[in-house]
Amino acid sequence: MEKLRQIVVDAGKEMLKRSLTVATWGNISVRDPESEYIVITPSGMDYEACVPDDMVVFDKDGRVVAGERRPSIEKDLHIRIYQHRPDVNAIIHTHPVYSTVFAVTRQGIPAITEEFAQVVGYTVKCAEYAMPGTKELAENAVRALGQERAVLLASHGAVCVGPDMETAFKISDVLEKTAQILILSRTIGTPRIISKQDVKVMQDFLKTGYGQR
Repeated sequence: MEKLRQIVVDAGKEMLKRSLTVATWGNISVRDPESEYIVITPSGMDYEACVPDDMVVFDKDGRVVAGERRPSIEKDLHIRIYQHRPDVNAIIHTHPVYSTVFAVTRQGIPAITEEFAQVVGYTVKCAEYAMPGTKELAENAVRALGQERAVLLASHGAVCVGPDMETAFKISDVLEKTAQILILSRTIGTPRIISKQDVKVMQDFLKTGYGQR
């Protein structure tokens, strides 16, 4: 469990480094696929000052099994996603600038670049609005996320999921970059959306034909 706690501590610092949030906003978790324990960041603590013992550990049903700190107020969001998605073992909830532009205008982000198509998918939906830290927000996010890799929280930020922390960060970075490209492209023309068929072809290629064998 100590290793998982350290992963979350390091991820908090990395989230700040990548400008995916500011101050103490956002939250991060990982799940151990064997024990199904969930390690999540504490509420309102400076990521740079956090140590492994500050992380809070839940079981799969949301009961605290270790940690003395108050967990992130979005604990229900993380727990519900893990319950809904057995393929997910890492979640990053960010407050990035460009992605949040779409969140506050209640718009999704479609596949307009090949890297988005390969890494994120066909589209990222915006969930219906709910107050932060509520079970309603958690349910809205799970519904809009479905089987995809990211979801926007209305007037709030973004949530990216993956089988591990490295993948979740890659999705977060590509989502934010694509949001910026989409905003800029609309100033000079009409961005073209990649078809679902081509998205599937590119994702299959990424799995089987890209990189070193």
